[in-house]
Amino acid sequence: MTFVKNFLLLFASASTLICCALPALLVFIGAGSALAGLVGIFPQLIWLSKHKAYLFGISFLGLILAKVLQTNNMETECDRQNIATCSEVKRTTYWIWWVSLIITIIGFLFAYLLPIIIL
Repeated sequence: MTFVKNFLLLFASASTLICCALPALLVFIGAGSALAGLVGIFPQLIWLSKHKAYLFGISFLGLILAKVLQTNNMETECDRQNIATCSEVKRTTYWIWWVSLIITIIGFLFAYLLPIIIL
């Protein structure tokens, strides 16, 4: 169950990067034609960009829910498992959550704040 939760969390966070940060980065470094080719191959990127508010909302809600489940479930599961396995799972889950949060914040910056600063 923990693996599925972490996988879905990373998937939601990575989708914010694909929708917003990757296109902005490609245009920023002067690779607009590469972005046009990418959109030609994967036209779903346009749909993700149009619905970025929902994408970020779901991603942030997923992060909050994952953190709540992480703190609540770890205490009860640790009583049943050995200490070494429990501390390893806690450490891995902790880092996956923080990486997901950083990815989502980077996507948010590229999608909402950077266009305001540049314009």
